[in-house]
Amino acid sequence: MTVARFRSVVIDCPDPLALAGFYAAIVGGTPRAEDADWVVLEAPGVPRLAFNREPDFQPPAWPREGGNAQQFHLDLDAGSTWEEVDAAEKAVLGLGARPLLVADADDFRVYADPAGHPFCLCRIEHG
Repeated sequence: MTVARFRSVVIDCPDPLALAGFYAAIVGGTPRAEDADWVVLEAPGVPRLAFNREPDFQPPAWPREGGNAQQFHLDLDAGSTWEEVDAAEKAVLGLGARPLLVADADDFRVYADPAGHPFCLCRIEHG
């Protein structure tokens, strides 16, 4: 018997609608603002993401460089070839991401979303 069911991954940020739009452009779905401080993104095959306004938000540091430690990150399947990952990289950079580690180490590349949260584009062997 379970104690509870998974509901959402909640991401604190200064602008919930903008950050939800960033992730919607990557994984699909349409952001739904429940109020000015809370936006939900639901897309097929993706856990529900919720974005919570935090006016004093300080982005995490990756790698940790004295500031806020990384609290979590999202791993996104960008395909099984480096060509697919290259195309995904071009897309996320065009949406406002910035590179943190783009060397093809361990089949992933690390970026920061527009609010500063780290996320990875991963090369996943599909079989």
